Amino acid sequence: MLSKVKVEESGDTNLLPGALVDILELRRINENAVENGLQPATIKRVLLGITKASLATESFLSAASFQETTRVLTEAAIKGKKDNLIGLKENVIIGKLIPAGTGMKRYKTIEISTPDMVKPDSKEQKIENFVD
Repeated sequence: MLSKVKVEESGDTNLLPGALVDILELRRINENAVENGLQPATIKRVLLGITKASLATESFLSAASFQETTRVLTEAAIKGKKDNLIGLKENVIIGKLIPAGTGMKRYKTIEISTPDMVKPDSKEQKIENFVD
């Protein structure tokens, strides 16, 4: 609900006055402008309502699941949008493991071991460990 800002003056950026822009994208654009000696854009914080905030998300799957499903999906198809499936909601919608906890990519390659775990030297030892 607070992730968007309204551009008051565009400065030397390519942003349009009155446009709603993601705060992180604006920060990146303004930092780039300052590094190049250009005038950054000035903004005003905007509090979006729940409906507007849900429809203004980067994920069209998430937006389509909330309201105006046909309009959101049609617009996404016409513009050739791609959903990177970054959030929880869009991953739940398609039945994919959510990117949280052990469902995150960085945990897929971790091997868990403890000091008391013994690696058997042969197949016989492996079998003997499981047979009473």
